[in-house]
Amino acid sequence: MILKEDNSEQKLRGAYYTPLKLAEKMVDFFKNDMSIKTILEPSCGDGVFVDALLETHFLKEKSIVTAIEIEKGEAEKLNKKIGDGSNIIVLNEDFFEFYHKNREIKKYDLILGNPPYIRYQYLEEKQREEMANILTAHGMKSNKLINTWVGFMVACVHMLNSNGKIAFVIPAEILQVGYAEDLRLFLSNELSKITLITFEELVFPGIEQEVIVFIGEKGNSEKGIKIIELNNLDDLEKLNIHTNGFQKLNHVHEKWTKYFTTIKENELITCLKKDRRFQKLSETGIINIGITTGNNKYFSVDRDTVNAYDLSTVVHPLIGRSSHAHSIYFYEEDWRKNVAQGKAAYLIDFPDIPIEEYSPGQRSYIELGEKNGENEGYKCKIRERWYRIPSIWIPDAFFLRRNNLYPKFVLNCCDAVSTDTMHRVKFKEDIEPERIVLSYYNSISFAFTEICGRSYGGGVLEILPGEAGNILVPILDDIPLERIREILKKVDEIIRNGEDIEIALDFVDNEVLVQYLHVEVNICEMARRIWKKMQHRRLKRG
Repeated sequence: MILKEDNSEQKLRGAYYTPLKLAEKMVDFFKNDMSIKTILEPSCGDGVFVDALLETHFLKEKSIVTAIEIEKGEAEKLNKKIGDGSNIIVLNEDFFEFYHKNREIKKYDLILGNPPYIRYQYLEEKQREEMANILTAHGMKSNKLINTWVGFMVACVHMLNSNGKIAFVIPAEILQVGYAEDLRLFLSNELSKITLITFEELVFPGIEQEVIVFIGEKGNSEKGIKIIELNNLDDLEKLNIHTNGFQKLNHVHEKWTKYFTTIKENELITCLKKDRRFQKLSETGIINIGITTGNNKYFSVDRDTVNAYDLSTVVHPLIGRSSHAHSIYFYEEDWRKNVAQGKAAYLIDFPDIPIEEYSPGQRSYIELGEKNGENEGYKCKIRERWYRIPSIWIPDAFFLRRNNLYPKFVLNCCDAVSTDTMHRVKFKEDIEPERIVLSYYNSISFAFTEICGRSYGGGVLEILPGEAGNILVPILDDIPLERIREILKKVDEIIRNGEDIEIALDFVDNEVLVQYLHVEVNICEMARRIWKKMQHRRLKRG
């Protein structure tokens, strides 16, 4: 965690100023709307949105702009710049306080801006309480993951009049992160129209924060949601935001990444969820996060360390990261290859016996850890004996947590364990593991992986245990186990030889989905397109 005192003043204020070109275009979206009389900018910073309003000649004689800025210096500069006699009112005030005083008496036709991005731990206690009150008053949960921009959005939507509009620059994580789940539902219930403009390139120079332009509108007739994908700010010049393309918005807790797919593709996804030939991965067993060691570097060791400290009787074979997983089967020979290459292929599991019964070498390794402060980490410190890792058990398979092209689903064939870089899977007793692992390697399940997971900077796909559990896989109970193994061996060979994964998907789609389950070829093809589209978007951001 980055401590507050180690952060720049800009980071603590969440002040990342919007490029003028973007602010002008956002204002331009509403220039022909004659109904807009009252405008609010809740966090005006250096006044870029006020500049945009002036530059585009948006302000009419009767239009009144209220611009709020918590930093006194910035508010004074803006007041000086606009001069006297303007219909722009600049208030040096905390927006949350402004909201609590005016939430029921002031309503606005247009609210626009770039709210501050401040993590919960950097807020003053009073600000935390104010934001928590805003969220809970609108039926949302407040927790320590929530960022200030969430509170700004909820408060501003509440301050719109019955046909009001909001245009904000916000983090793209609104599309997918868990802590914004309540916010997505709130927005879908409060707004009749939502438009999301995404950018392939980063909008803020020098800041690794992917943002989107969120445009929402209140009203009686619901149109839904649409996503517009652009490469960069230059593409805004030829953008006509008023073209149709809205999809029906589901009023449930869900990720909005699904709306990157077309209406027809979403209809297929909905149909597949109801198809009895498929099941969720969670229905096949337990999916848990891997072992939380509290200090992977200390507890994951190589052969030289095992030999030097007499650890051979207190270690398990370890599949530590993606590069350790060579293919679908993780055999003992695969593990031994990792050992020979000097990888940290052992996990220490000190036994529950008095430390006096440990060997001198083992006690020496524990003393080394204490000398280097390895025992001071939070996870280690809260244990009764810092060097004893809890919840170590042997899973049937591993599912990678963070991935590039696609997640690997790996059968555990040598009683290995994994750290939290992988998820542990334990299948139900009456299920042959090969059936489930094979059921994952097809176009439909790959499409659901991208839909259920989340993408971050660098193009990484992360999928958490609950999200992995929602991946749809075909039910292969009627296929003879011998045939399952034949197909799986072929897939293993393709991956082990470094061939294109689509060769394996073509093979499984045909042999399993089409031949055995009688899934139509065009459905497989559409699922493949969904996977490729979502994957391509994610990887391009890397």
